[in-house]
Amino acid sequence: MSASQLIENFWEKYISYTPSANRIHQLFSTNITNDHIAFRTLNISKTSIDVQKEYLSQFGYQERGKYDFKVKKLRAIHLENENKSLPKIFLSELLLDQFSDNLQKKFYEVLEKKKFINDDLFLGGRSWEIEYNTYVQLAKESEYASWLYVWGFCPNHFTLSVNHLHDYKSLQEVNDLVKKNGFKLNKSGGEIKGSPGQLLEQSSTIADLQNVNFSGIIHSVPSCYYEFARRYEVSRGKLYQGFIAKSADKIFESTNIQ
Repeated sequence: MSASQLIENFWEKYISYTPSANRIHQLFSTNITNDHIAFRTLNISKTSIDVQKEYLSQFGYQERGKYDFKVKKLRAIHLENENKSLPKIFLSELLLDQFSDNLQKKFYEVLEKKKFINDDLFLGGRSWEIEYNTYVQLAKESEYASWLYVWGFCPNHFTLSVNHLHDYKSLQEVNDLVKKNGFKLNKSGGEIKGSPGQLLEQSSTIADLQNVNFSGIIHSVPSCYYEFARRYEVSRGKLYQGFIAKSADKIFESTNIQ
């Protein structure tokens, strides 16, 4: 499988539970360039971002940045491909040992006997039964944890590169089009996170609501969202390729229970 086919597989999986992303994609008449794709996981030996990074290395991806989110108790890295036409990949992991015994116990219970091979940590989804009360309790401690409990291992969001659009030059123009067509944006920290001075501006939709089967009972819960990024030159002809932790912290909240 080629890196391009892997990315296509990620997209098909993602739009299966984030239908709004496909509709937003169709709002733009030009070909869409993806800035980055994000995934969520846990910092245990068989599911860590280091394991994910090793798998992606065979497709030409290498680590290029590290980030810490102390309040949300997360660690993250971003990878870039030797083929610069391919999107960056942002990997984050929940620092499980920094949470309550109950939260840790729940994840060890559902993952203890699971084996992960090949791209399971990217496309495997959830392979365990879930309870709604557990979901609610996890959300009180960490929205990130509750999302992982329901959705498992899958693409969390894709990101449209504003820099590669022909008809829209600013992130504000893109936001206005998205809102005009009925999609809600994440306003945590403002609709636009970051600034030209920080060399990166980002915005995102609020995650889609999807019906999920919780042991025979259906509840509607947030799935995933679509992000938009506008990058600025770090030097003549070269765009900044990293991420701003303060902005990413607010982007994470796109999947929060509203």
